[in-house]
Amino acid sequence: MRTNGEPGTLVLLGDYVNKGPDSRGVIDLLLAGTSKGLAMIALKGNHDVMMVDALSDPGEMVRWLARGGNALDSYGGAALVPPEHIDWLDSRPLLHSDEHRIYVHAGIDPSLPLMAQSEKVLTTKRYAKTDSGGYGVRHVVHGHDNQVNGPLLFSGRSNLDTCAWRTGRLVIGVFHDDMPGGPVDFIEIRDDRIEE
Repeated sequence: MRTNGEPGTLVLLGDYVNKGPDSRGVIDLLLAGTSKGLAMIALKGNHDVMMVDALSDPGEMVRWLARGGNALDSYGGAALVPPEHIDWLDSRPLLHSDEHRIYVHAGIDPSLPLMAQSEKVLTTKRYAKTDSGGYGVRHVVHGHDNQVNGPLLFSGRSNLDTCAWRTGRLVIGVFHDDMPGGPVDFIEIRDDRIEE
């Protein structure tokens, strides 16, 4: 959130192809970009990695199908996934940082420099329930760890994953560019067609 009237930045935390009924539509929407000058940074999630791996290595297909690979249903099969969708998913950055925060799909190893973080940690880490830490003085904003009663807010990190594909409840954290720490507000979007 910017206070000078300029549009802010929308940071998406990944898993665009995870179990929802219209993965193809999600990617089409994201490829179209945003309106009104709003910057968008779409990070890579573990399910995005799995889809790219499965489509490039048939040996990975069974693993992906068991963990959200029903995303293929919206395409009508693996052979019908447009190459630009695969390229877009594969080219997603693994993290985004600003003065006060680090945005990532799953988590950060606080003992390593940002440039030394592995894709596996950034896309699959699960924090211990008692781990409230961030990355030094910077707040970590992540998803990945489904919390139907989320978001979960800690002193050093915020988990914004509310299992939207199942709950129909998507929570967006609003962060102030000039203020360190967690969200200053939330935007909640509900799809009443989805019932837990």
